[in-house]
Amino acid sequence: MDGLRGTVLEIGFGSGSNIGLYPPAVTRILAVEPSLRAREMSRRRMVEHPEPPVEFVGLDGASLPVGDASVDSVLSTFTLCTIPAVETAMTEIVRVLRPGGALHFVEHGRSDDPKVLTRQQRFEPIQRRIAGGCRLTRNPATLAVDAGLDLVDLHRFVLRGPKILTTMYSGRAEKP
Repeated sequence: MDGLRGTVLEIGFGSGSNIGLYPPAVTRILAVEPSLRAREMSRRRMVEHPEPPVEFVGLDGASLPVGDASVDSVLSTFTLCTIPAVETAMTEIVRVLRPGGALHFVEHGRSDDPKVLTRQQRFEPIQRRIAGGCRLTRNPATLAVDAGLDLVDLHRFVLRGPKILTTMYSGRAEKP
């Protein structure tokens, strides 16, 4: 959460698990979440952590009802893998970020190991059906750069567990 500031748009707000982790520099959270159940689950956390205030603003990262250049930071945690029109969502992220603003992300994705990548590609159709559209082979850093953001920080690591699920990306990409 280092570097988040001002107005933050969180794509895939979910049950609000990031509430309470935001740094004091964050003054407002605009939440995008399609699941009404997840929104309900987040309400308890929002009561426990009333600051910064949270406002639900949309259902889909590919259509953000937020003004151009109106947010300081965008946060995506384990969400870019599930957005069907991810390129459109990335265009929207760039549109709503102020110049100098940044996309912060923690995501799983495409392995550099050819054997693991082959298994990811084989399992991905099943994964999409059982895990809400989750794609195993997306590379969030590439998505950010292809959308016109400057990648300024990237950490790649592998967690314990099934190799097809544990290639991780943590990074920050800024709008020029």
